[in-house]
Amino acid sequence: MSGADGNDITEVVIVGGGTAGWMAAAAFSKYFDNGKRRFTLVESDAIGTVGVGEATIPPLKNFNQMLEINENDFLRETRATFKLGIEFVNWGQQGDRYFHPFGTYGQDLHGIPFHQLYLRELAHGGTAGGIHEYSMSSMAAIMGRFGRPGPGAKSLISQMFYAFHFDAGLYAAFLRRKAEQQGTIRREGRISKVHRDGESGDVRAIELDSGERIEGDLFIDCSGFRGLLIEDALETGYEDWSHWLPMDRAIALPTSNINSPPPFTRATAHGAGWQWRIPLQHRMGNGHVFSSAYMDSEEATRILLANVEGEPLADPRELRFVTGMRRKAWNHNVVSLGLSSGFIEPLESTSIHLIQNGIARLFALFPDKQISPVERDEYNRGMRELYEDVRDFIILHYKATQRDDTPFWRYVRDMDVPDSLATKTELWRLHGRIFRENAELFSEPSWIAVMLGQNIIPARHDPIADTLDEAKVAAAMAQMREAYRQTAEGLPTQEQFLRQAGAWADTGANTEGGAVAAPAWTLAAS
Repeated sequence: MSGADGNDITEVVIVGGGTAGWMAAAAFSKYFDNGKRRFTLVESDAIGTVGVGEATIPPLKNFNQMLEINENDFLRETRATFKLGIEFVNWGQQGDRYFHPFGTYGQDLHGIPFHQLYLRELAHGGTAGGIHEYSMSSMAAIMGRFGRPGPGAKSLISQMFYAFHFDAGLYAAFLRRKAEQQGTIRREGRISKVHRDGESGDVRAIELDSGERIEGDLFIDCSGFRGLLIEDALETGYEDWSHWLPMDRAIALPTSNINSPPPFTRATAHGAGWQWRIPLQHRMGNGHVFSSAYMDSEEATRILLANVEGEPLADPRELRFVTGMRRKAWNHNVVSLGLSSGFIEPLESTSIHLIQNGIARLFALFPDKQISPVERDEYNRGMRELYEDVRDFIILHYKATQRDDTPFWRYVRDMDVPDSLATKTELWRLHGRIFRENAELFSEPSWIAVMLGQNIIPARHDPIADTLDEAKVAAAMAQMREAYRQTAEGLPTQEQFLRQAGAWADTGANTEGGAVAAPAWTLAAS
């Protein structure tokens, strides 16, 4: 390639398409294809992709903005809806419901965290209400409403963070068009052989069934669970976390929409796992994640079919996985992304974020041909911290249950957990304190939502909360609740907003005016 010196990486090969592959191609071809490098993506139309990662978390907005994607175009092209958080049903005890919102709770007063003032009100028997009443995202979700915060907005709407639900296949196709416009070369074919350097052990080329040989300096493995390069070729090894997260199967099933799509995901716990409900513009995504050690596929499918809304649009499809991560996300000259790097069930919609974060880290540590072990180790350290952070937060949902109605729930309730999670939980139990380290993904409001939502009420609030006048705090909290409620009531429904913004795709579906099912919020702390 022109303009490259001898140690510059000039050939980057992405193995596999799908969401991971085309996210990588779109990002790298935009910022690194400066005449020095060529990006080639190899995929086969004969190999299906796993499209269960349809719900996301707010950082995806940053990725789309980095690619200069117009948000309304993205929403329309991918049949997307907005997501303000996740409703959890039957997790603490059967019949419980709580909401994990994006954004913050209330407003701190005189530097004292709002949740400590809320805990004080609860302890004193005040009229604090439910914690969801102090969240802009929660209140808008309850009413099925949405508003996009404006730049520099000072209103309460600026506290409403959002992500998306979208069709993963349409998103991959959308990114493919951008990547190819930016110069990414797509090669169709199945990989039959991987060629490694006899001295260094690095991957030098892949060979297709057709006999075509594609050489590269750096390979990005997006080949799915198999890990064609990172595992089959390099034998990197896999760290199994199924003793903490025993779910290893999922049944996926799309259905028709019967109501206007609500702006939140729902996760409903069943006897040996949980069911997702992800509303898109043109359909509802559904699935049942379960542990085959406690439930067989036939029963899991029966439970899913009995609890979906609308008519099935396809046959149920079973997916198999082992929760965990590669021992090294980057090994030799191969960087793994997506399912080839690891898998954590999509309970908190982190799958696509793990891809996005891997891309961002590789941006920051993009190597020369002579790859530095220091840079590679730093990448692996950061990815491990992220995976373990997500792992602990997901484990919390199971460990914090009070359910004892099935062997599965008794097992996860009584199991030992990583020390990192045990410490965090005990700090909360004592005085409602949360400490985040190493730029953890989930912020304090996320931990607060799950802890309170699953009935972990601290023994005491932080004594610092007692320094403020109780009557004044109670009045301020009442004003907050009313302001959030009134602001949410003034917003359009999600579908109205999408249509007004020109972001609603004309799919033939007519849901406008349909009822938005409002959940009956019964928080343990309310």
